[in-house]
Amino acid sequence: MPAAARSARALSQYELWGRLLVVPYLLVFAVFVLYPVIYGLWLARHPASYTKLFDDPIFFRSAVNTLVFLFVAINVKMMVALVLSGFFIRTRWWIKALSVLFILPWAVPSIPTILSVRFMLNPEWGVINSLIFRMTGLDGPNWLNDPTLALSFSMLMHIWKSLPFWTLILIAGRLAIPGEQYEAASVDGASNWQKFRFITWPAMRNLYVTSTILSAIWTLGDFNSVYLLTGGGPADLTHVLATLGIRYLRLDQVDVAMASIVVALPLVLPLVYFMMKRLSK
Repeated sequence: MPAAARSARALSQYELWGRLLVVPYLLVFAVFVLYPVIYGLWLARHPASYTKLFDDPIFFRSAVNTLVFLFVAINVKMMVALVLSGFFIRTRWWIKALSVLFILPWAVPSIPTILSVRFMLNPEWGVINSLIFRMTGLDGPNWLNDPTLALSFSMLMHIWKSLPFWTLILIAGRLAIPGEQYEAASVDGASNWQKFRFITWPAMRNLYVTSTILSAIWTLGDFNSVYLLTGGGPADLTHVLATLGIRYLRLDQVDVAMASIVVALPLVLPLVYFMMKRLSK
């Protein structure tokens, strides 16, 4: 058999096996991703569902909570991660030991961790109020029955859980900067701020912006930080769009639940577009 024919035959067999190996992935994608999305859009197709949704004052409160959650949590998280990446990049032994403890909140499972924090914040038998009573003789605040405090603790929970991951990402970005640039800057008498301004930040700006956009996408879908800590309470005043659908499902309003997810798409799709545009470059 000629060499060209053998090569064509081998290539066709390679392509055949490649297509066969892709089939299981396509089936999983169709069953667990494509079908739920299409079915959810079909349930949310009726305009009456959106009328019910917009007539519910909890929806507008949830939308505002979502915007506040995004603005505060993402900016605080990424700025703190940027600062901590400069701290943990040092080579001292005690910093390396501390970094292991720092990573633990991200490594441990979310459900037991958040439920443990919820138990600590219990006004009657929680650890925090028990310590306050022992030290001062006064009853502690009812942490999760105040909407502002409850939402604030949900944001702190989100920041605490995800901060180690983004710090590691930015540490990797700092490690990619050649050390010779810092050495040359030290010889020229540059201060730490000047090194950050003219070396670190220009090299990490694209990574920081891309990480911020990706963090915003993930934060929009963060269900655990709010629902497991506050359950959307008190009086459904700490719901965000990621948890609002569960409220309607519990009220047996499936169409409104799907509509609440669809209305979040104007927030998600631009972020996904800008993310893909940056990655394509």
